[in-house]
Amino acid sequence: MVELPIHEILSATSASLVSGDAERVCRGCVIDSRLVREGSIFVAFPGERVDGNDFARAAIEAGAGAVALTREPAPELVALAAERGCAVLAIEDGEEFLLALAHAWRRRLACTVVGITGSIGKTTTKDMVAAVLGTTYRVHATSGNYNNLIGMPLTILSAPADTQVLVLEMGMNSLGEIERLSRCAEPSLAVITKIGTSHIGMLGSRENIARAKMEIVLGMRSAPEGAPAPKTGAAPVLVLPADDDFFPFMCERARAERDDISIVRAGASSDCAYRMGAVALDADGHPHFTAGLPKGAALEVALSTTGAQSVSNAILAIAVGDLMGVGAQDMASALSELAITGRRQEIRRARSGARVIDDSYNASPESMAAALDLLELLPATGSRIAVLGEIGELGDEAPRLHALVGAYAAAKKPDYLVCVGADGARDMAAAARLMGLSDDAVLELPDVDAAIERLAGAFRADDVVLVKGSRFVGLDRLVEEVC
Repeated sequence: MVELPIHEILSATSASLVSGDAERVCRGCVIDSRLVREGSIFVAFPGERVDGNDFARAAIEAGAGAVALTREPAPELVALAAERGCAVLAIEDGEEFLLALAHAWRRRLACTVVGITGSIGKTTTKDMVAAVLGTTYRVHATSGNYNNLIGMPLTILSAPADTQVLVLEMGMNSLGEIERLSRCAEPSLAVITKIGTSHIGMLGSRENIARAKMEIVLGMRSAPEGAPAPKTGAAPVLVLPADDDFFPFMCERARAERDDISIVRAGASSDCAYRMGAVALDADGHPHFTAGLPKGAALEVALSTTGAQSVSNAILAIAVGDLMGVGAQDMASALSELAITGRRQEIRRARSGARVIDDSYNASPESMAAALDLLELLPATGSRIAVLGEIGELGDEAPRLHALVGAYAAAKKPDYLVCVGADGARDMAAAARLMGLSDDAVLELPDVDAAIERLAGAFRADDVVLVKGSRFVGLDRLVEEVC
């Protein structure tokens, strides 16, 4: 983890020293005073309900080496800091401070950075890439989905000094955010998973979403001396999904922004450097497929993840692994044993014996469709039941996209469709009925509490149940109630 003296922290950031010894060495960086350890840098973030500055005293008493504050400290706080040997820093913006500090630590690490973004599948792809590269290198990766302007810098700052490869997930809510993340992390190899409709309510169109994702190229640079480098050479490498309808746009944007980036194609088409063959699912929904590698090599892959859509994530991870010199069998073994970040098409057993596809972590129209595909394909002697919650961040497109999900659900012909939420749930249910599901097969419930009350004891041992919705709907509570 980050280990720097105060004077180097000041040099790397726009912070100023209010009090304390500039030679004091700090180790580790946190934004929660409860996580402070001896020598930690505590960064105060003012929020709507909680102001981190109010916890500076607790951080100092816990042994912090420095506290970075966005408001002027009281004299008694400065006195306490002096008594405990803690430096007090003044900062204007917590995000900018973290990004600058993380950039300085990233420059200290003789490592290669792999940056991963996309509308859907980026966390699963990140997990796969980290597992594949972890067979050969000392890898540090984003925990969970710590992928925003606070989470990603904290991930960098937690990386050990001997890290060889840093795998970073990059998320965004608006234009400009991924550029800031990329310039902080300076990836040598970047992956874009898919251009979908997540955040379309904030960005207005899929083209704007693609523009935002392509900002990842703006901070790319060659791997530093002594770090593992892609075998394509010194130029940064961008791995793109060639089957995405925005692939030509992404190539055009990449070349417009940078003339030094090598673009690698991955997908199902024959002209891809890394190709995924036909996919077969076993009885538990785990995919098996053949991956085509450069120079005619082929690799048989059995994934521990579920659903055919995870193959597109796996081929991107295989491309990264091969570019970084990981052996083919090492990649196959890593993917077959991978445990991904939870609540993403995780198949669990209800207390009744029913199989529950727990995909309650989050949702987009595209991931809803992929989950419904899996529900259709899994063998079931009882009922197939889809419990779908509303999808957030769709803006003016929400009615149309919820209706499309409802129509797609109807096409998959589940025995029962349960729509949970307000307007979006009603739009899904109405479209499903319009496209042929009977009134008896469609149930509308206003919230997760109603879903728990109605469904907690309703699943039989031979049923297969899909539970999926955006995080704010809280359908993970239903899963925990029945499993």
